[in-house]
Amino acid sequence: MPHKGVWPQDFCPEAMPSVTFFFLLFSTSPIAIASSLSLGKDLEKPLCVAFDCDGVLADSISSWRTIHEHFGTDSKDLLQRFMAGELTDSEFMAADIALWKAKSPKIHRDDLFRAYSGCKLMKGAKELVADLKAAGIHVAIVSAGVDLYVQSIAALVKADDWIANGFEFDEEGWLLDEGIVRVPSMEKHTSIKKLLKILDCPANRMVAIGDSSMDLSMRVEDSTFIGFNPQRETAKAAFAEAGVIVVNSKDCNDLRPYLGL
Repeated sequence: MPHKGVWPQDFCPEAMPSVTFFFLLFSTSPIAIASSLSLGKDLEKPLCVAFDCDGVLADSISSWRTIHEHFGTDSKDLLQRFMAGELTDSEFMAADIALWKAKSPKIHRDDLFRAYSGCKLMKGAKELVADLKAAGIHVAIVSAGVDLYVQSIAALVKADDWIANGFEFDEEGWLLDEGIVRVPSMEKHTSIKKLLKILDCPANRMVAIGDSSMDLSMRVEDSTFIGFNPQRETAKAAFAEAGVIVVNSKDCNDLRPYLGL
């Protein structure tokens, strides 16, 4: 399947243009498998691999948490309410922004860039993506994280496509009170289905990779999901219950056997 040069504005109408804003300067046994299937044996080589960003390609728990740490705020209570279904994605984002503005009433886009200055790629991420692309596999990032951050990670690894949530700014770059929801955290399959349609890729030739229980929503019928680097107990339990392949590692190279490399 030839790549079609699909960029974020095609992947999602509201997504940011594909212009690079800036470049960002343990487990136990490396691999624990909930399913013994290897893509090389029982499954066809994928035509598309969709990665979550935080905790998978990027060595960070959450691009939202990074901003909270920058401003000295805490959203644990909000997260619990969101997980309980008491807040929508847009309400959760607006509440996060309100917490930051309570600490710093005027926040510029540049302040958010600075919050991400110490973030880095997961080990092996760049090499894995390069080898997937060399093998003719389309590489996308589907993230409910922050677009300013995800776009930079996408540029660093040279992903074919990316989509993420984000912020609204005024003409001078000051943060407004509402966020932009492009990827509902519990409904990532909506973006996956859109991507598959754009690429004309059958679901059984698509692999999604994520680190959280919410990333399981990347699965669509006949597709494959791989849990990678789960840190939260909720993720470990959800992956075990779903019976998916799990790679307990912080090295993306350990995904290779399951991606036909």
